[in-house]
Amino acid sequence: MLTLTMTRRFLPVCFAAVSAVCLTGADWLQFRGSDVSGVSLESNIPATWSENKNVAWKVELPGRGLSCPIVIGDRVVVTASSGFHQDRLHVLCFDRASGKALWHRQFLATGRTMTHPKMCVATPTPASDGERIYAFYSSNDLACLDLDGNLLWYRGLTYDFPNASNSLGMSSSPIVVGDTLIVQVENDAESFATGINVLSGVSRWKKDRPKRANWTSPTFAKNADGTSLALLQSSAGIEAVDPETGKTAWEYKDGAATIPSSVVSSDYVFIPSNGLTVLRTGDGNPSDILWNDNRLGPSTPSPVVVNGRVYVINRAGVLQAADMTTGNILWRLRLTGPFSATPVVAGKHLIAFNEKGDGQVVDISGEEGQLVGENNLGETILGTPAISGNEMFVRSDGHLWKIAAE
Repeated sequence: MLTLTMTRRFLPVCFAAVSAVCLTGADWLQFRGSDVSGVSLESNIPATWSENKNVAWKVELPGRGLSCPIVIGDRVVVTASSGFHQDRLHVLCFDRASGKALWHRQFLATGRTMTHPKMCVATPTPASDGERIYAFYSSNDLACLDLDGNLLWYRGLTYDFPNASNSLGMSSSPIVVGDTLIVQVENDAESFATGINVLSGVSRWKKDRPKRANWTSPTFAKNADGTSLALLQSSAGIEAVDPETGKTAWEYKDGAATIPSSVVSSDYVFIPSNGLTVLRTGDGNPSDILWNDNRLGPSTPSPVVVNGRVYVINRAGVLQAADMTTGNILWRLRLTGPFSATPVVAGKHLIAFNEKGDGQVVDISGEEGQLVGENNLGETILGTPAISGNEMFVRSDGHLWKIAAE
């Protein structure tokens, strides 16, 4: 069911135009990149690498982390958590060229640190607006630092919302939309989303959300006038809200997955719902469902859309490519799983890391997908890589790697 609750027109513009920063190989500012697409079309990442080949540097990390690295100019930032109770929270910054540690900040968690053994407190990916870093953790701690690591403000959201947690851990990654940081804290108890002023750390709005554990991350779409809507996904569906006021613009109410996140491309919203459901915004208002296919339901990784195709990894570890406008399945390719990390696209290659640390590189430029590289870094990898220029940054619990052609 699609419910319209607005008169303002909604039109996501083509990301090929809006996301110039990501498509020209610059910063990678949040989960799935600056435009939350997971795509960097101008990048040329090598198809093969190993400890002795095409690894520019490798640095040790002080604790666990499923969070993805982010890239801000000449800096690479990553979070981690350590200690018996995972209550020590880390933000680390490295020089992009050399891997040299530039600074390291630590905080004590103010909220609950219980998680499933597979997860950890440093599961959400940090975000940046190019001037500040917003590090969020499963303990509902939120730190804002400048690019030199100076603390600007800190929120312990558990103090405001003491029942906002679940026993498996939280993983939703925040995003920056304009000058508002969008944070989803959704669980079986005190479930909410909030829009936070990036300068002051003060909440502009807070919305009650469905009381069910949810590990999806928000995304956004552009209006025709250049303003944006934040898309909040939950078990109930999608709620599109004004990032400054929290006012609901429209809703899709036919349910959605609580692990893989939606993605927006051109005039289309791809929702992991009843398999995969695609809405077309048409003349600016969300209209009827364009297509739905229960064969294209993603497992843990989120879908990726590029060059007229949508790519999904299913529970069997099969990569499926479908036409983005019709849903017709074009080809299938079996990969080696299991997968937790969302794949990324660099140039003509889709890169998917499985949990065993195997980086599988698929050439998606032809009529059929072709596996052209299988690479293992020897450690468990659960986080999505970051791509900037012709460089890829990958993290495990123990290390951060920079992969680039020698």
